[in-house]
Parts: sequence; structure tokens; C-alpha cells
Amino acid sequence: MPPATLEPIRRTRVYEQVAARIQQLILDGELRPGDRLPTERELAERFGVSRSSVRDAIRVLQLMGLVEPRQGEGTVVRDLSPDAVVHPLASLLVRSRALLTDLLDVRKMIEPHLAARAAQHATEEEIRRLQAILDRQRAKAEQGELAVEEDSEFHYTIATAARNQVILRILDVLMDLLRTSRERSLQVPGRLQKSLEGHGRILAAIRRRDPAAAEAAMRRHLEEIEEVLGRAVSANRPGARGR
Repeated sequence: MPPATLEPIRRTRVYEQVAARIQQLILDGELRPGDRLPTERELAERFGVSRSSVRDAIRVLQLMGLVEPRQGEGTVVRDLSPDAVVHPLASLLVRSRALLTDLLDVRKMIEPHLAARAAQHATEEEIRRLQAILDRQRAKAEQGELAVEEDSEFHYTIATAARNQVILRILDVLMDLLRTSRERSLQVPGRLQKSLEGHGRILAAIRRRDPAAAEAAMRRHLEEIEEVLGRAVSANRPGARGR
């Protein structure tokens, strides 16, 4: 470990600071898969913290899948898994939960490309599954239900069909963070119908194996959602009487 990166830590929640510092060394490639971490005592001295803080930090890193204990070797850096790559993004998004616009922007960056890939790679079984989800969503809508689960499942199935495990984990995080806002937004007048129409266009393009059309349909769908939510937010602002 380069000594210059190991200045003492003086903040509260020390073990999280230690874990974040070691994690960054791993992500930067200064600690590589197979490298052994220094002992708890060495890390405590270098970081200027207690050994218990180091121990807790290593436990966090193990839960994240970044390091693992090996008999006779100590604690060793693991090969990066999709979970380990996504975890920092998940932490950032949790802290930004209120930033709905930013979350929708991320979806617009990712999901149109996933729809295009799904048009190329989806199996016939996945296309049938998408149709079944859309049918359930429409049936619930006719009964006055929001069909929140179907809305999430439709997008997640497209991500699965795109055949990219890292992006799938990222979308999984986004879907979880957007669940509350989705429940609220589907109650906005016109939102549920827009969702059904958008899903129908996306599925039709995927079924035709038309990547460009699938990408355009997903982008249009997300833009329509953003527009509906924008109107709802504006209407709920103080002073927006009757809007």
C-alpha cells in the first residue's frame, strides 16, 4: 500500500471510513485480486485507528464481496464481482433518494440501450413473458389497480433479456429506489395509461426484432413518464393553486 494514501482518519463512524479507503485502493487497482491485506495491527497503525475499527471495516468489505479470508494467507482481495462494482453506485443512489429527476436521467441513459439489446437477444420465452406481464398490467388497470409490480417486472425482464449482469444489478437498484415514487406516479391522472401504451410500443418493437425502434420506444416511454411526473410535482408546489 502506498503510504501517502494512508493518512490518519479523524471522522466519526471510523470503520466505514477505513472500509471506503481500502475499497478505493481496490477499485483503483492499487490492491489487485490475490493481494493480501496487511495485518489488522499494520492497518490500524497506518490509518491511525483502533484494531476493532479495522476488524469491522474488513467485515464490511467481506460482505461487499471485495475481500475474503483464506486459510494460511490472511485476508485476500477477490476478483471483482458485479455486486462489488454496483455497491458504490447503490450507496450513492440511496443518499440521493430524493433526486427523482436524476434517477430518471440515469434510466434514460441505460434503459433505451437495454431495450435495443433485448430486441436482439430476447428468447421467445422472454417475449411471451413480457406479453403476459403486459396483459396482467392491463387487467389490473381495468380494475382500477396500479399494477406497480407488473410495471417493475416489465422493465426488469427487458434488462434480463439484454444479457448484461452488471447492468441488471444497476437496474435492480434503480427499481428498488423508484418503487415509492412509482406508486405515487401511477396515481397521477394519465400516468397508468401512458405506461400501458409505452410498454405496448416497446414490446411490439422487441417482437419485431427491431433494435432502433425498441430503443426509441423506451426513450419515448421514459420521457412521457418524466413529463407526467413533472406536471404532478409542479401542481403540488406551494402556490400552485388549482394547477
